[in-house]
Formats: sequence, structure tokens, C-alpha cells
Amino acid sequence: MSAADPVTAIYPGSYDPVTLGHLDVIERAAAIFDRVVVGVVGEPQHKRTLFSVDERVDFLREALGARENVEVEIFSELVVDFARRWNAKIMIKGLRAISDFEWEFQMNHLNRILAPEVETMYVMARPQFSFVSSSGVKEIAAFGGKVHELVPEAVARRLAAMFPHGRPGPPVSPAE
Repeated sequence: MSAADPVTAIYPGSYDPVTLGHLDVIERAAAIFDRVVVGVVGEPQHKRTLFSVDERVDFLREALGARENVEVEIFSELVVDFARRWNAKIMIKGLRAISDFEWEFQMNHLNRILAPEVETMYVMARPQFSFVSSSGVKEIAAFGGKVHELVPEAVARRLAAMFPHGRPGPPVSPAE
């Protein structure tokens, strides 16, 4: 690869749903690399999704607008094969806390065995996003909390429609 060759990075995830933290990482990666391909896992193996893959892609595309060097694509193969499909030598991963690092550390070693030519680049969350997770957003929304400061507007509207009054909790017995 010569210095003139465009550099493509992938940013894989389930994005269930996309958060402002994800968008921040995408924006920062897009400022560094010639092209960023946001890879949306079609059917994650380690969790059940709340939103369909088409909804997750639509949320991302709407939030990202028409950025020339960012693409959103669905994938259902190994992440290293997705990287190879796009001729990407860089995989972007966002880190919020030590718990993220432990998981990503394990995945990095496995990916290095499968594709030593693909390097992983970690982007630390900005402080205002270090606590934001997709699972946390879903939990807040499910109990009727507001998430508009954590996710793009389209996601906040959809979650509010899904959980207009929050999920009913277990019955509470009266105090004796």
C-alpha cells in the first residue's frame, strides 16, 4: 500500500440502538481515515436485538446524513472477513470503561489469529459519552425514562413510541 492509497477502516457493532457515543466515534474516525464503513451485525450471536437490522441501519443513515466518506453496511460473516471484503486494514473499536477493554482485548487476540493484517484501533469515549451504552439506553426507555440526550432524535422517538409509559414492573404488595 502506498501513501497515496486510500485507507478504509471498519467500525463494526450491533448498534441496537446507535447512541451519540457511537456517532462521536464515527465522526472522529471519519476525520482520520479516507473511508469508514460502519458494519451493522445482522444477527448478533451474543445478544438479542430490540430493533430489526433494517431499523438499525436506517437510524445510522439518518443520523449520519450524507457524509461522503462514511458508509453503513450490514454484515453476517466474521468481522475479519467483513474487513477483508472492504479491503480495510483498520478496525475501529470504541472504549468506555475497563469492562469494555477486557472484552475487546479478548476479541483483538482472536481477530489477530484469524487476520494478522487487520489492526484494531481503539477510540476512547469522550467523557460525556463514557457512561452511554445501548443496553443502558434501552433500560431507561423501557421504564419510561427520557433518552433524547443519549441517542439521535429518530431513536428517541421510536423508543418513546415503543414504551410510552414504561414497561410495567412486578406487582408491589402493600406495606403491612
